[in-house]
Amino acid sequence: MKYWLVKQEPESYSWQDFVKDGKTAWTGVRNFQARNFLRAMRCDDYVLFYHSVTDKKVVGIAQVTREAYPDPTAKGVGNWACVDLVPIKALTEPVSLDIIKKEPELKEILLIRQSRLSVMPVEVAQFKKVVKMSKTNFSV
Repeated sequence: MKYWLVKQEPESYSWQDFVKDGKTAWTGVRNFQARNFLRAMRCDDYVLFYHSVTDKKVVGIAQVTREAYPDPTAKGVGNWACVDLVPIKALTEPVSLDIIKKEPELKEILLIRQSRLSVMPVEVAQFKKVVKMSKTNFSV
């Protein structure tokens, strides 16, 4: 199993929207590195859902339910991929970027090191640390 983080502007598609929908195709990724990360996702992998730009915090846990397939929103613009995700659990206390930056155990997380990526892997220890910091009852 692998662990991931996806970023989304809450004004465009929030955690609440995701929960209301019950599932989503993670489309619209137009960065080659992020696309390659989407292609590496496997069914049942866990995903941290991060509100970017205005909120800047991890707000929930999702899971991959369908592995990479052609992104239907990329008609005629290249070889892009998407995956299907379902929401699993909202974090009890969302974990802000400021708090993540102050945590020594998370100093290597790509969220800090490559902040422009919208899809990125996280190490299992990083995933567990964020969940622990959120005071959410969830074990991997």
